Amino acid sequence: MMVSVVLAQFVTTLVVAIAAGAWLGAPAGWTALLGALACALPNALFALNLALLERLRPKGMGTSAIPVLLGEFCKVVLTIGLLALLVKGYRSVVWPALIVAVGAVLLIQPLALARRPR
Repeated sequence: MMVSVVLAQFVTTLVVAIAAGAWLGAPAGWTALLGALACALPNALFALNLALLERLRPKGMGTSAIPVLLGEFCKVVLTIGLLALLVKGYRSVVWPALIVAVGAVLLIQPLALARRPR
């Protein structure tokens, strides 16, 4: 389930980066790639965390909300930190490409979750 969502985010990352690079030039393509990865990588780590929690959970026990909330908090902090690092460290930031890339990667997640088989 989560693998398909993460895969959809990485595919979206590549599509947006290639489109931005072709339309607005190489700096826009790099900006879109790095900005989208700043959102997709923490989500992939969060999905890995959820998979490990599920695997390590004893049979018959319910899932505790604390590790999930802590993982979500870490995902948000890591995303913000990576985006701040991108803006501070990459001098050729193309803001429209960054905004579109981040928006596309974050919006593909609910679409992929809604589309998944039940």
